[in-house]
Amino acid sequence: MLALAPAGAAVAAPPPAAAGAVPLRAASPAGVPVCRVRDSRLNEISGLAVTAGGFVVVNDSADDEPRRRIFFLDQGCRVTRTVRYPSRPRDTEDLAVGADGTVWIADTGDNDRSRQTVAVWRLPAGGDRPVLYRLTYPDGAHDAEALLLDGDGRPLIVTKQGGPAGIYAPAGDLVAGRAVPLVRRGQVGLPGTDTSNPFGFLGRAVVTGAATSPDGRRVVLRTYADAFEFDVPGGDVVAALTGGTPRVVPLPDEPQGESIAYSRDGRSLLTVSEVADQPAGTRPTILRYPVPGSPRSPSAAATTPAPASTRAASPAVATPSERDGRRGLPAVLLVGAGLAAAGLLAMIAARRAKR
Repeated sequence: MLALAPAGAAVAAPPPAAAGAVPLRAASPAGVPVCRVRDSRLNEISGLAVTAGGFVVVNDSADDEPRRRIFFLDQGCRVTRTVRYPSRPRDTEDLAVGADGTVWIADTGDNDRSRQTVAVWRLPAGGDRPVLYRLTYPDGAHDAEALLLDGDGRPLIVTKQGGPAGIYAPAGDLVAGRAVPLVRRGQVGLPGTDTSNPFGFLGRAVVTGAATSPDGRRVVLRTYADAFEFDVPGGDVVAALTGGTPRVVPLPDEPQGESIAYSRDGRSLLTVSEVADQPAGTRPTILRYPVPGSPRSPSAAATTPAPASTRAASPAVATPSERDGRRGLPAVLLVGAGLAAAGLLAMIAARRAKR
């Protein structure tokens, strides 16, 4: 979910590139269309994951009851099945599919930072009734739109904020009907880029989605502008995010990109945007971006299909050496970045309230 700064609000200027940094070029190849989602209920897709038969998606904070579902799509983006929640979710923002086919949904959106608890929903493979697990932050409310699974299949939440994003994990086993405390496991600072997007510097500053590769050896975080892929040695996702140097894949000019997933073979990134504020008739389109140098996952079944005639050249990717010194904003700019991100969220919340 998005919220841009109101007219006249102060906006922090983009940070200068760190010494030795090589900024990404603004003009990067667009994603290749995979399929278009034509179901009118799906206009605010905030979470995307790949299944053996296609995709699974969720809307965010849908006001209309028919849109509050877990939607399963085939490889042509046609809805094949929906699952209702047993109670109303607050603000579903991301999802992930575990190795056993379990679908996890992050009900963690909180634009106003007013929730006493957030939650994850767990839907067993083939199930028709997700289970709700409530969670509490140790340090006050946070807005969060990104969900990952660690090496043991347990959920990790990555917050949406200016400056380094917080990483939170449950302190113990999840228990239905009881709020389980979260613990802060660290933070992740993303490199600056100049990738073109509808929200400018602010769109490059906040995490809006996440995904884990099929073999668990890589994870990716996204903003409204870029994807940041980290290697995960030994299955330690937190160590990868807090200490690794990401490869950057630009996702230029997506209307409101909040979702990301890996293809079944792990060689591509898939994204989809919300379209609620786009011109009438605009439908969400799943896009594919190649990840140069990605190994083929031994457990993958097949690459998500895309017409050969529409394949695009690989987008610009920064090497680790190019990214040295750019992991996160300089300390003097963190306050400005935080205020700018707060303005971004406030604007999106105001825009949503008018719908």
